[in-house]
Amino acid sequence: MASPSQRESGAVFPDEAGAGATDKQGRGADHLNNRIFFRLFQVANTLQKQAVKELGVTTVQWAVLGALSDPRPTHGMSVGTLADFLVVSRQNLDGVLKRLERDGLVERVTDAADKRARVVRLTREGFAFWAGLRERIFGFYDQAVSGFRFDDRVALAHYLNEMQRDLMQVRLEQPQRERKKAKRRV
Repeated sequence: MASPSQRESGAVFPDEAGAGATDKQGRGADHLNNRIFFRLFQVANTLQKQAVKELGVTTVQWAVLGALSDPRPTHGMSVGTLADFLVVSRQNLDGVLKRLERDGLVERVTDAADKRARVVRLTREGFAFWAGLRERIFGFYDQAVSGFRFDDRVALAHYLNEMQRDLMQVRLEQPQRERKKAKRRV
């Protein structure tokens, strides 16, 4: 029997892999996949917790400020474009933007190209705040991946990109009961 520390490592053990010889790889893959996605969940939560503790901002606030600090969209970004870029819902982004507006770091202004539209952009205070935060973020990154060689970091970035691409392609058929409920809602 494996010790708890061995189980926490993410290793798949024979007793977890399923009883049948032909099923071992399939069940083992299920357990390994479960471990991978559970670890991603834990890593994301740890990142969120440490970002707030060490930097004083949430990961979404950090991402919004970083996206808006890019000098290319000097006129700002629409909420929809920003939400798509960050892969968050517009509803969740709106709450974050309201807090950043309250703090004077972002503002919503009329789009110069389309007077009917509004865009989000950093304020002067937002750019100054980001400039100070950016160096701390680099230190945060350095400490967070200090145990990785450069090639390991490249490989990790590659595999995370691959996983995100594959996640975007996931399409599961709804169970029969759920399909009936969905049809009634339409």
